[in-house]
Amino acid sequence: MSTSPQSTPPMPVSRFCSAPDGLKLHLRDYDPGTDATPIVCLPGLTRSAADFDALAQALSARRRVVAIDYRGRGLSEWDPNWKNYDVMVENADILAQLTAAGIGEAVIVGTSRGGLHAMALAATRPALLRAVVLNDIGPVIEAKGLMRIRGYVGKLPAPQSWSDAIDLSKQIMSSQFTGLSARDWEAFARLTYEEKDGRFQTRYDPNLMKPLAALDLEAPIPQLWAQFEGLRNVPVLTLRGANSDLLSIATLAEMALRHPRFSSCTIPGQGHAPLLLDAPTLEHVSAFVETACEI
Repeated sequence: MSTSPQSTPPMPVSRFCSAPDGLKLHLRDYDPGTDATPIVCLPGLTRSAADFDALAQALSARRRVVAIDYRGRGLSEWDPNWKNYDVMVENADILAQLTAAGIGEAVIVGTSRGGLHAMALAATRPALLRAVVLNDIGPVIEAKGLMRIRGYVGKLPAPQSWSDAIDLSKQIMSSQFTGLSARDWEAFARLTYEEKDGRFQTRYDPNLMKPLAALDLEAPIPQLWAQFEGLRNVPVLTLRGANSDLLSIATLAEMALRHPRFSSCTIPGQGHAPLLLDAPTLEHVSAFVETACEI
């Protein structure tokens, strides 16, 4: 393959493969045909590959970007057994998707749950990781944030129009996102909902609420410092929304103390999790990727 980058980013191609249990899984592939280390984007709990389009457009003129849909999200099939909406089941799915895509090493960009997957991959497939971007996630998950998320996952009313979808998005997320423009709110709504045959629905299986409902948030949430320290051999950039209620400032500071090649960036006016739409954040991630891949 050619090693010289294209002048314009490639259009994404949808690719499908089978999970270990046969469920059909989807990923978006932005492939400029270069030999540069690829980027693998892993979304949040209820999010989809579409969340990473702006980031992929910023990065894929130079290197391949693959954005994954977990089972029950985006264009991947919904699982008839909600108990399979589990980090370890999904982690095996990710490995199957990357094998199908021919990716043996990558920079991982993980938003929220995607960051948990990045830490799990450090244990299950450490050779895969060239560098990691953790988007508003760390070894300590704040119960307040989980309680807020549990309050709306799988419980959102169906919008009647795109205007209604934007209003619902603001109603649910305005305390987290205080600095979004009207254009940003529309983009967020369109990344959260989809319209099929004139009806609106979320881009995820509402049964995702069931694993959350089973969590005992009165008990201490297990901390993941051992998993985070599994990333010690690769550069790590952590993005934190200034309004985040899931990743605390104290946890971010402790991460910096424990990791020898750690950097961070706080996104003003955004909470959990930063949308990866604004130019300064995209430029920060792009610069990190290029530096990490030169090491």
